[in-house]
Amino acid sequence: MKQLTPNLAVENVAQSVKFYSEVLGFTLKMCVDENRNPGDTMEKGKRYLWANVMHGSVGMMFQQKQNFEADLGVRVEKTGASMSFYIEVEDVVLLYEAVKSQAVIHKVLESTFYGTKEFYIEDPDGYILGFSSRG
Repeated sequence: MKQLTPNLAVENVAQSVKFYSEVLGFTLKMCVDENRNPGDTMEKGKRYLWANVMHGSVGMMFQQKQNFEADLGVRVEKTGASMSFYIEVEDVVLLYEAVKSQAVIHKVLESTFYGTKEFYIEDPDGYILGFSSRG
């Protein structure tokens, strides 16, 4: 195995890309519009089926919920999950200060008994993201 890149079912791909880009500093690498045209930028007012964002070696993919269902043959009752994504960062304190007023905080920044500092937020579709660094 070489890499894990989650593909999340979302209500609005452009909204997810905006949150991950503007709040968390991810960069859009590729997107596909409703006419199945691939690109590397998003236009306002267009509907998107899929997108991939990256921040360093961390990648996330977002797929419009109905398109996700059609592609994979599964039913998505609601977006969000009974799991969290745990992401190691260089400076969790700096990241927390940058995002705390722009995201729903589920767990404030705190030091753990196992030697990390971490916090958890919610993205626009209800997915839980945890951020951590040592020290």
